Amino acid sequence: MKPMPVMFRVLCLAAALAAAGCASPPLIQTRSLTDATPEQMVAQVRAAGGDDDSRELAVQPLRDPAVEDLRQDAAQLERQKRYADAAAALDKALAINPDDPATLQERAEIALLMGDPDQAETLARRGFELGAKVGPLCRRHWATVEQTRLVAGDAQGAASAKTQMEACKVAGLDRY
Repeated sequence: MKPMPVMFRVLCLAAALAAAGCASPPLIQTRSLTDATPEQMVAQVRAAGGDDDSRELAVQPLRDPAVEDLRQDAAQLERQKRYADAAAALDKALAINPDDPATLQERAEIALLMGDPDQAETLARRGFELGAKVGPLCRRHWATVEQTRLVAGDAQGAASAKTQMEACKVAGLDRY
């Protein structure tokens, strides 16, 4: 038997290494810590905001009428379970005012309904950063993050979000 030329061996080794480099890395499987449906997750987020408690400090900015109309359209589309259309309406509102924490939060909730927890978390965190950091909207931001962390199987992240949510509660000023 004749020995293989060195160049042939080098080419075979290079081909084998190239093929190994093309292989997909193993997927990291995470196990969700919730079995809630997207609708149930959004209901929990909205419940975390609580009812309209006049004893709590809540900042309500003035709204652009065009943004407000698009937000109302999105709410109606959501009730009809037309989530992609609701997302499109909110995206138009964000094109007008990209820094509106309430619109960002509503878009985050639609992202949850559409099964996109990564986008939901990004939007909720951005809304928190731009918002007043107190009150019902603040709690909704962090409740969204909590839900997305549960979906990601991140118990520590979910617990941290819950702690942040509790920090959003600030009593309103006494008025005499």
